[in-house]
Amino acid sequence: MIQYKAFIASSLDGFIARTDGSIDWLSSKEFTLENNDLGYSSFMEGIECIVMGRITFETVLTFETYPFGSIPIYVLTRNLDYKFKSEHPIRIFQGTLEELDSDITKKQFKTVYVDGGKLIQSYLAKHMLNELTITTIPILLGSGLPLFGNSLIERKLNHIQTSTFSNGFIQTKYQIS
Repeated sequence: MIQYKAFIASSLDGFIARTDGSIDWLSSKEFTLENNDLGYSSFMEGIECIVMGRITFETVLTFETYPFGSIPIYVLTRNLDYKFKSEHPIRIFQGTLEELDSDITKKQFKTVYVDGGKLIQSYLAKHMLNELTITTIPILLGSGLPLFGNSLIERKLNHIQTSTFSNGFIQTKYQIS
């Protein structure tokens, strides 16, 4: 069975990006922890495949260095005309999450990183997300793109671990039942 996991940062008031999609607040110098990636590298060591929404993917493409190397990525989009060519293993996918799950199962991936706010919401709605790690950043954005939106879905989360960091970050890991 595939394990779908999310690893994401959120402002204290629950936003993952500014209203315009900007995540500039995540790279503030006052939040820097030297040589500490908050467990992201160790999280990625167990990831065999990434599923992300198109908007998140386009944000990743603005990074100075492409962060995913040779890890296969499915980019989900509803835009039937969306095309992308890359030397990296990137597949544009326009089907349902169930169709994607079938494709991932055929490829025998066991651990999949789900990235992007709307996509995380979709996986939660379909009861397909197994684990959620949220790093809460000590900033109030006031408005922006919410991690969970106005979902009417109630889900029970089982606390696995909480870590605190000297820069005020709080990271909490949950298993989703």
